[in-house]
Amino acid sequence: MRKPFLNKGKVNKPKMSQELLDDLSPQKGNDFSGDLQYNIIKIKKLYSFPINIDFVIREFTVNKIEKKVALFYIPSLTDAKLIDEEIIKPLIMNDNVIQDVPSSISVSAVSEEKEVDKAIKELNTGNTLLLVEGEVKSYIIHTAKAAGRSVEKPQNETTLFGPKESFVEKADINISLIRKKIHSEDFTVEKITIGERSNNAVFIVYNKELASIDVLSEVKSRIKAIKKDAVQNLSLLVQHIEDRKRSLVPTILQTERPDRAASFIEDGHVVVIMNNSPFALVTPATFWSFYHTGDDHYLRFIYGNFTRILRMIALFITLFTSSIYIAITNFHVEMLPTDLLLAIAGAREMVPMPAIMELLLLEIAFELIREAGIRVPTPIGPTVGIVGALILGQAAVEANVVSPIVVIVVALSGLSSFAISDVNLNYMVRIARFGFLLGAGLLGIFGMVVCFMVCLIYLSTLKSFGVPYLAPLTPKYKSSEDTIFRKLLTNERMRPGFTKTKDLIKDKVQNK
Repeated sequence: MRKPFLNKGKVNKPKMSQELLDDLSPQKGNDFSGDLQYNIIKIKKLYSFPINIDFVIREFTVNKIEKKVALFYIPSLTDAKLIDEEIIKPLIMNDNVIQDVPSSISVSAVSEEKEVDKAIKELNTGNTLLLVEGEVKSYIIHTAKAAGRSVEKPQNETTLFGPKESFVEKADINISLIRKKIHSEDFTVEKITIGERSNNAVFIVYNKELASIDVLSEVKSRIKAIKKDAVQNLSLLVQHIEDRKRSLVPTILQTERPDRAASFIEDGHVVVIMNNSPFALVTPATFWSFYHTGDDHYLRFIYGNFTRILRMIALFITLFTSSIYIAITNFHVEMLPTDLLLAIAGAREMVPMPAIMELLLLEIAFELIREAGIRVPTPIGPTVGIVGALILGQAAVEANVVSPIVVIVVALSGLSSFAISDVNLNYMVRIARFGFLLGAGLLGIFGMVVCFMVCLIYLSTLKSFGVPYLAPLTPKYKSSEDTIFRKLLTNERMRPGFTKTKDLIKDKVQNK
């Protein structure tokens, strides 16, 4: 009975900003309040300020409107000079009448945001967050400036006559490299955020009048379906969105050349770009996309087709040279001339191991030398090749561990693989040749034929974002028939039909 009497004299005082904030869980999904100090303390708590030194808060008063404002930015991602010269200085030293804060600063892009979580995402990308006393919204100011290298020459997709520039690790620069090659209002860039914690931005680049709606929606749905805490770059993203994740065959093209990405966009493909990745993804991709190079069209018609012939020959040499040697020497010796057969037998007379073991040993040794040359520091790389290929190879022959003809076969097979420029296709061929080698060791040429037929059947069943992998060769589509050989540029009048592009004809004069 005494409790109401005792509580009668107490007055319920309103909580201060800090007390209100202590009652909140550190969630970001609510709106800003008109209490500036409340918002400041809330953001400080989210960023563990002042423990976190990579976070800056700048508070000051704008005398012309007699209001306090607060700036928040991450110095490692932000252009601090731009903030000082174009935001703080105009607000403090402006002698003219200020209608509102955005109209008094000189930064190119300013947007409004009422939700805390969306504003925090912008802040994490390097933009500056501006809060004004009494306003229930924030201003997002574009001041991002992350460190990165300048545009350099391509490392993997070199060309003789094409542009000497490649993608870098900054998405905005990569988009601009493509954009300067496509001067069209149809050029479209969409942004999707992935990663539950990292909030990484993925940019989908396409021509809205050429790209297939089905392919575009499939790309978006696969990216949005990713439920990982962090996906830092395209090398990780491609493993989430490719068609068959355990397949030896790549189904998404990775290119470091902006000119090549632009040409795919002009053919109706969809390109994916992401920060921290010095290349772009091209979807859909067929086998011919991996087989072709940038130089194929920069060279004259005859020269370009000549290089394609060499590349196809190199592909078959890499796949079949070692297995043909095993098949003939073990199962089909009657196919060899007598003199050559005696020469091979004489060379292998002192070798203690079977021919297939000899070949497998050298093939694995060659792959080890190649991998070591990639991983070691650049100044040591050539030394590894010289020591491995020259000294160890010569010593192995003199010690009668391997025969000289096997060294020639493995060297020819390994050198031919370097003619395959695409890294993913190169890995596929290098691994597949071990399968052909085992097939030849078990059943001779019949085993090779079986392996080859299985590979063709498998490739014909593959699809990349709904597009058959061997198109337009099989199944047949309307296109310029740019497969093993290319036509004259004046005769390439059609975009590839398998992309389901909205405009199949690219020769407008012919179309009329």
